[in-house]
Amino acid sequence: MAAPLAERLRPQHLDDYIGQEHLVGEGGVFRRFIETGNIPSFILWGPPGVGKTTLAHIVANELNRQMFTLSAVTSGVKDVRDIIERAKHQRFFNTPAPLLFIDEIHRFNKSQQDSLLAAVERGDVVLIGATTENPSFEVITPLLSRCQVYILRPMDDAAAEKLLQRALNVDSELKKRDIEIREREALLRFAAGDARKLLNIIDIIVSSTDGKVVITNDLVTESLQQNIALYDKDGEQHYDVISAFIKSVRGSDPNAAIYYLARMLAGGEEPRFIARRLVILASEDIGLANPNALLLANACFDTVHKIGMPEARITLAETTIYLATSPKSNSAYMAINEALAFVQKDTNNRPVPLHLRNAVTDLMSREGYGKEYKYAHDFAGNFVTQEFMPDTLVGKQFYHPNTTNSTEKNIATRIEELWQGKYK
Repeated sequence: MAAPLAERLRPQHLDDYIGQEHLVGEGGVFRRFIETGNIPSFILWGPPGVGKTTLAHIVANELNRQMFTLSAVTSGVKDVRDIIERAKHQRFFNTPAPLLFIDEIHRFNKSQQDSLLAAVERGDVVLIGATTENPSFEVITPLLSRCQVYILRPMDDAAAEKLLQRALNVDSELKKRDIEIREREALLRFAAGDARKLLNIIDIIVSSTDGKVVITNDLVTESLQQNIALYDKDGEQHYDVISAFIKSVRGSDPNAAIYYLARMLAGGEEPRFIARRLVILASEDIGLANPNALLLANACFDTVHKIGMPEARITLAETTIYLATSPKSNSAYMAINEALAFVQKDTNNRPVPLHLRNAVTDLMSREGYGKEYKYAHDFAGNFVTQEFMPDTLVGKQFYHPNTTNSTEKNIATRIEELWQGKYK
């Protein structure tokens, strides 16, 4: 039985690689790697099907460098250490360091990533990581600082067309068939920038059609009808469904929120991505109306990291319902945005009042630093009236309590009682 088309067509050389011109085109960084032989450790970040694994293999092939491969899904710390030991023992004097390719590196926990640090620092291996998740969130800072990050983009229509033609002209199995591509819109739409998905669609259609194959929009749709997921975590629906999920929670509709959560989980969305969005939601949309929301969202984020699926679905559901049914306020979100906008446009160097400055030297004390500062806990109710703003901003208000919810109504009352109308 023939291997899948995507595997049969996997390029072995950079000149056969389609797409990612910003990296592999003339003057691109990967061209320079191959020309000079100098390869830093790097991480390839991009959606599935854009050629991350293929690019790693091409680099190893073009430079004739040994490459060890690990999958973060199935490998542990012991596997990492075993591979590093093998790499060290197989390296001869003055030979370049072998490559260590780790697929889905974002699935490695902190201890697994820590186990890579020393080998990367010593140059025992050149690390190549592949991830669909933002490395800033998923890769520990010490490891990230030792790696270049290269972003791979979804395949555009021009590159997809080029890949289609290469498949028809080069693949030995397809050349045996009479294939006519009469319409392309559905092919490109269902592939959604994913090269592997595009080739898999061609495979499905050709294998299910006898005689001449005439590819039309209707044929593509009909052939894929039983294969289309309710949610495509790598295509346009990724953004549509997560947007609907967020807006449902913000709009206090727990039923719609749970529905979209189920869509994402059934479609294979990374649970940590959802948990991260819930933490943001708790701060941005619920905020001070229910401060416990952030605590629960944070606990959800930690729990999802610890237990994974399928049990994580319960924690995600509990947190989703809690946030959806919580009172809403974006006052903290609006306050920091208003303050940042003010600071970024403010050209005045507004000095901090002397009584708020720390007198860390005798000279500072003599200059009045910290003089007349009133320690709030020395006064009744742990409050005393004093000025905290720079002189030119006295009375400036950034935080406007949302008094439609009971929590912030109490906050507004307390501010009024303490400051006697200063902040209105």
